[in-house]
Amino acid sequence: MDIVIAGSPGTDMGDWCAAFAAAMPQARFHPWREDGPPLGARYAIVWKPPAALFERETGLRAVFNLGAGIDALMGMPQLPPQVEVLRLEDAGMAVQMVEYVLYGLLRAARGFDRYAAQQREALWAPLPAVDRASWPVGVMGIGALGARVAQAVAALGYPVAGWARGARELPGVEVYAGEAQFPGFLARSRVLVNMLPLTPQTLGILNRAHLERLRPGAYLINVARGGHLVEADLLALLDEGHMEGAMLDVFHDEPLPPGHPFWRHPRVIVTPHVAAATLQAEAVAQIADKILAMESGRRPAAAVRDRGY
Repeated sequence: MDIVIAGSPGTDMGDWCAAFAAAMPQARFHPWREDGPPLGARYAIVWKPPAALFERETGLRAVFNLGAGIDALMGMPQLPPQVEVLRLEDAGMAVQMVEYVLYGLLRAARGFDRYAAQQREALWAPLPAVDRASWPVGVMGIGALGARVAQAVAALGYPVAGWARGARELPGVEVYAGEAQFPGFLARSRVLVNMLPLTPQTLGILNRAHLERLRPGAYLINVARGGHLVEADLLALLDEGHMEGAMLDVFHDEPLPPGHPFWRHPRVIVTPHVAAATLQAEAVAQIADKILAMESGRRPAAAVRDRGY
């Protein structure tokens, strides 16, 4: 059984090949080479792969994405329609997402930015104790990662709601579902956490019309995709005072260009797409299990080709 591993151009995937080879000695793992011959691979393990992979390896049964978001992969016209696509379900990312979102929430709600400014001025001025009821949190997208985040926030005593495409139950979290309930979800939220998949339906969903519905003094945490956010709308709402701040991990253009206004905006925190990194050991174990499941005739969890995310 031959399996090809491909990353974005210029990425050395040798360490991934070695890790998979150790976990599955019954298979042969090959790093993608632009000038290499066809391998007759049955499976591909990828992260932002070159289009030539799918033109050369025409016998692929399934593609495993080394991340939770599959928007870049699904947007490739060279991806054959009959090839199954599977994403990572967690692989150590959920706890990282929880840490990131809690940091952003607490930094805003507890006023830690203001304390940092006070320290620079040698100013001792305690702020009032936080009223958690005045900081309701809304989590857009309550899949495997979003649900963990929403419940972690709820455990700290903040009012939490989640918004999903369809109705579901999530202990400790008020759930809004569908387009009809989206305005109400936004109107009750002050801190908006975006964890949606990027699809044609969610492209640009963080726009002025929607962000204006948030409670006054709103705060945005975007850990999903840069394509969700209309950046000019956020900057305008920050400058107009309707929004208090934003913590952004993802952007339209990555790396974020040096001259982008987010870098120097006093109420925007920029991080370089690090909210949740794929952990190699967990990812290797999960993908190996899914390959073995497919080899035994079972369709594993996280097969997403039919729904697109």
